[in-house]
Formats: sequence, C-alpha cells, structure tokens
Amino acid sequence: MNEQVPVPAEKKAGLSREKPLLWLVSTIALCVLFVIASAPRAAAQGKDQNSSRYASIIQNVFDFIQRHYVEEVNPQKLYEGAMSGMFQALGDPYSAFLPESEMSDLNDTTQGNFGGVGLYISKPVGERPDGKPPYVEVASPIEDTPGWRAGISPGDLIVAIDGVATDTLTMDEVLDRLRGTPGVQLTLLIRRGEKLEFPVTLTRAVIEVPTVKHAMIGDIGYLRLLTFTPMTMERTRESLNEFQSKNYKSLILDLRNNYGGLLQSAVEISNLFLDGGTVVSTKSRISSENMVFTARRNNMLVPANLPVIVLINRGSASASEIVAGALKDRGRAYLVGEKSFGKGSVQQVYPLDKAGFRITTARYYTPSDVNIDKIGIPPDREVLFPEFTDEEAETLNQLMAADRIPAFIKENPNVDAAGIDAFARELNAQYPIGISLLRRLIRNEQNRTVIAPVYDLEYDVQLEEAVKILRGGDYSRLMQTTKTLKALQDEAADDIPLAS
Repeated sequence: MNEQVPVPAEKKAGLSREKPLLWLVSTIALCVLFVIASAPRAAAQGKDQNSSRYASIIQNVFDFIQRHYVEEVNPQKLYEGAMSGMFQALGDPYSAFLPESEMSDLNDTTQGNFGGVGLYISKPVGERPDGKPPYVEVASPIEDTPGWRAGISPGDLIVAIDGVATDTLTMDEVLDRLRGTPGVQLTLLIRRGEKLEFPVTLTRAVIEVPTVKHAMIGDIGYLRLLTFTPMTMERTRESLNEFQSKNYKSLILDLRNNYGGLLQSAVEISNLFLDGGTVVSTKSRISSENMVFTARRNNMLVPANLPVIVLINRGSASASEIVAGALKDRGRAYLVGEKSFGKGSVQQVYPLDKAGFRITTARYYTPSDVNIDKIGIPPDREVLFPEFTDEEAETLNQLMAADRIPAFIKENPNVDAAGIDAFARELNAQYPIGISLLRRLIRNEQNRTVIAPVYDLEYDVQLEEAVKILRGGDYSRLMQTTKTLKALQDEAADDIPLAS
C-alpha cells in the first residue's frame, strides 16, 4: 500500500558494545565528596518531583474535561491528543505517537509481510480538482500477488470494496478492508478508463513488502533497494548470486528514494561489501545505546576488486545513508547523484496496547566518526536532473491544466521512445519547456499506466552517468580521489571565515 511510514523503526543488529569508561576521582576533602555526591541526587529528586506534579496536573485536566465539557468526550480521543502533543513538544520529527492504524503500517514494514491483496494505492484527500469522486487509484500491483494475477493495472480505480464505495472511505478504512487475515475473499469493483467497469474477486494472501529490484545492464549488475526490511538481505543475496552466474563485471547499488528501514538490515547489506571493520556506531546519553556495529570477516559476497557505484539522492535517508556512508568511508564505492536527505538518528518503537510510539534514542556515526543529521552525504560526482525555471513552471501549469500528456498516453499507452520524443517536440512548439523535461514527464505518465521497467537508461541521467563511469575505465582513478566524510566535514569547517 502507498501509505508507508517514512521512518520505520530501527532495531539493534549483531554488534560489539563499546565499554563505558569509569572515571575515578580521588577526593581531597570530605566536604567536596559530599557536594559531588549529593548534588546529583538532589537534582534527580527535584526532577522526579516535577515529573510527578506535571503528571498529576495532566490527569486532573483529563478528568475535568470529561466531567465538565459541554459535550460528552471519547476518552480515547483525549488520550491520543495528549500523547500526540507530548511527542510534538520534543521538536523531533522522528519521535511520534502512533495510533493503531500507523502502528499496523509500521509493523507491516518492519516485519516484511502482511495479509492483503498486493496493491500500492493512493487516495485524494477531499474532492478532486476535476470534480470526480475521490476513488482509490492503483499506483502499481506487486508482482505475483492476488491483485497482480487478477490483471489489475496501474491507473485502475477501485470504485467499491465489497459493495462499499471507496469515495466515502478514509484511507485507513480502505486499508482495513483490503488488509487482514489471509484466505478471506473480497470483491473489488474496478473502473478502467472512462467506460469499462468490472468486478474482481480476490483472496487475501501473505504479501511480502517489495524491497529489491534487479537486472543486468550489459555486464553491469543493477541492484535497487527500495527499503530495508527483514527480507532485504535474502533478496539481495539472490540478486547478487544471479549477477555472479551471469559474470557481472561491476555493480550499481541504487539507494535513491530509499527512505530507510531496519538498522540491522542496513548492517547486513554492508556486510556483503566489507570484510570486517566498522559499519556504523550509535551514541546516546543512555549507555546501553552506545554501540559499534562491525562487518563480519570472510562474509563478503561482492568481490573486493569489483567496481561499485552507489546512487543517492535527496530521498536517500536513514538506513540507506548508513550503507552509503559505510561504503564511502571505507573506500569501497564511488557515490553518484545528489546529496542525501540527512537523517542521522536511530528510533525505537514501543507498543501501547494496539497503538504505540516511536522515539529517538541515539544518533549514528559513519566509520570516520561523522554524524550526517541535517547535513546529508555528498556524492563524489554530483549529477542533477534538469529543474524548472520560474517561467517553465508557469508554462507547465498551463500544460497540466490542458491535460495534454494524460490524454496522449491514454490514446497511445504503448508509445515508444521515438513517439515520446516526437510528442515532446510537438508540445515544445506550444509550451516552451526543455525537451528533456517534457520527455521525462511523458514517460512518468506512461509509467503510471503500465508496470514500470526496473531501470530506464533513456531518461535517468544519474544512472546513465554511473554506467558511463564503469564502462569508461575511469573508476580506479576516481576512487583514488574520494575522501571520507570526516575529511570533507573538516575541509568545510576550514573554509568557514572567522568573524572579525
């Protein structure tokens, strides 16, 4: 489903703990010892008293609202509002109260599977701009699932589920109907195009969260990790074994738009590229959260002499940054694309009945001892997609309002590259936007109505650059010019002018 939790909970992997240092300070006088020993205890007691006082006030206000508010109030609503406000007060976007529906989504992601029909979906919030009912739209079926086998296609509308119209349902209500116990049948009313409408009966099955896509680009193995779940390691091993059977000569690891996932999974993936040594460390005010995660010896699946390029962009976050940072700092890969998101913190998830909460417990550090929170990881070679100028954005609004691109794809769903180029030039004559941008917009619209290819060298300039480096023979020379994240941050600090 399309409502995925942006920052899944990160769990602890196999690790070696850093032992906390015990500092012993000899006392010169008894009074000094007393001050040192009693001050923290007094501070702690004051802190505990304040905590108890505030907890009591919250309870009193909760009870007062229930007794005196003009209308009867559901206590669960007050409880969830109070919990949400408490976590918002932390000012940390990654710490949050998780209502039952969000906790369920998070469990699906971190466990790697769930009972469902295998469809990524989206749903407009409120009325659509064109006035049509806000039905559920299929973004993509997951391969080899009930939805995929039934022939449901990207762009199809789910008009009703078991006779209940989806335009009247919230996304949570839609998910509650589609997900659930495997083996249970449900009937979807599908609308395709303007006139075709037909029922489809599906039987729920155990759906594995898609985590890996792979293909060969000539003699280059292309491995795209979508997220880090308990299944990522196994699926990655399968892909790498297939590449090996096809005598791959180099590898592209695509971490673009990978929002993260399980810390343990990120460490396991790094193990495939590194022979021992640090992958990542975590640091916290809680001593038990101070850990060093190391790669196992003699566990590499990717040969040490095999050229590796990692693709990153602003959508690469958290666990994907752990992998990219480890391979960069350890001199194992060359990074191409754009600066990553910059999420350098670790969250733990705790259940509260059917709900729960996610809280930041530590920050992670790359092998060169750098935290990239709110900074990101810069690529060794920056490659950006063309962006719209202000004038092009205004012209694009006019093009979108005219609905020319969706209408073209609807009439030509299987258009080839030459047809896309011809239509882009036709549009350019009326809407002066860059040809390459127009081609990409047309291809993106086409990918909404068909199963998108694993890769698209024709329109993906970052992937194209990675292939060019690997085939051009410059990889070894380029790797000699890379720097650790620590070296880059030190250089950036040295370049900051001092105030006079």
